[in-house]
Amino acid sequence: MNNRYAVILAAGQGKRMKSDLYKVLHPVCGKPMVEHVVDQVTKAGLNEIVTVIGHGADAVKQHIGDRVSYVLQKEQLGTGHAVIQTKEHLKDRKGVTVVLCGDTPLIRAETIEALMNHHEQTAAKATVLTAYAHNPSGYGRVVRDEQGGVLRIVEEKDADETERQVKEINTGTYCFDNELLFDALSKVGNDNAQGEYYLPDVIEILKAQGETLSAWQTPDFSETIGVNDRVALSQAEKAMKKRTNEHWMRQGVTIIDPDHTYISADAVLKPDTVLHPGTMLHGEVEIESHCDIGPFTEITDSRIGEGTSIRQSVVSNSNVGRNVKAGPYAHIRPESELGDEVKIGNFVEVKKSSLKKGSKASHLSYVGDAEIGERVNLGCGSITVNYDGKQKYLTTIENDVFVGCNANLVAPVKVGEGAFIAAGSTITDDVPGKALSIARSRQTNKEGYVKNKEEL
Repeated sequence: MNNRYAVILAAGQGKRMKSDLYKVLHPVCGKPMVEHVVDQVTKAGLNEIVTVIGHGADAVKQHIGDRVSYVLQKEQLGTGHAVIQTKEHLKDRKGVTVVLCGDTPLIRAETIEALMNHHEQTAAKATVLTAYAHNPSGYGRVVRDEQGGVLRIVEEKDADETERQVKEINTGTYCFDNELLFDALSKVGNDNAQGEYYLPDVIEILKAQGETLSAWQTPDFSETIGVNDRVALSQAEKAMKKRTNEHWMRQGVTIIDPDHTYISADAVLKPDTVLHPGTMLHGEVEIESHCDIGPFTEITDSRIGEGTSIRQSVVSNSNVGRNVKAGPYAHIRPESELGDEVKIGNFVEVKKSSLKKGSKASHLSYVGDAEIGERVNLGCGSITVNYDGKQKYLTTIENDVFVGCNANLVAPVKVGEGAFIAAGSTITDDVPGKALSIARSRQTNKEGYVKNKEEL
């Protein structure tokens, strides 16, 4: 097998997106488009990846990191001009170079490999990835000769009426003999409607030189979606969502309503988990087997243990143990740790806190900046009062503590193992283990108060 290289074109601003965000950074299923492309090229196992950046260069680098090399295209003068910026990295190397656009998030590693294999097997010097489109509007057309060979590729704005009727489209992904690529690029002109240097012109130059050209057609048109505006972005999102959901269903996950379930490209799910309608998984989510998630639940960058149920709730940047029950309407905020068999009930908020095995806050509580032991009961309306307006403080509750309803624990404070907190108490001092703490005014009944008031 030849050495294999990749060039990813990610320099365009994307004016048709009408956005302050650079085009290739618009997310599809929660991940920037260009990052999808880099992930798939990396998976294909190429020797080197060079990304051409321009607008938003620093932001693109921030997302992709050091997985690729970078070159800067200061002026956007066409795809041919973009590729020639990589000559310092690739010009004199022997092997095959695949050129992809950073706005094609649905391209798959398997397709990249199949394209490059076809290119090598046919001993071609240039191979174009094509697809059949029922509506080819907006795409360059692949014009073939009578024997089915690639004659030329013509951009839609430069195509005549006959060429516009062609249904086979250029996806914008190509393979080239690396050395011939840069030789041909030096001969590309800009005599066209846009005054740009088109990469597809390399095909005609190589053909004129008598070189072998080929094309490989992907059966999945969705892979070819190039995102140039918000309409195409929504189409890519829909296609990616469908692909992702079908993948997990084939892995043993039940998705009740795939049309209304959103799973990040970075999520990992185990068999026999059920996702109900309205479930949204963002970022790096891990869900173990036999979980029941949703309906209308949002989980971001979190791990959910086996057998856990989360209903109509939000979980962010947290770890949730096995056989936990959360919701409805619970909010698990970042840096929270819920141990096995914990219960977080309706309208309970947990923030930067840990609850160990078997503890529960069944309703209407706030648990912030707290370390809570095992088998602790937080009664309805329990509050860890963690903020004095300037700093936040820790509440520590040891094992087997019972906290009565409407209790305020004013941090920093520690409640010892097995203690009881009376309902309605405001605790400002540490509570010893096994103690009963009552911190409220003694009840006073004023007999005849209402009658006397009425007589005034």
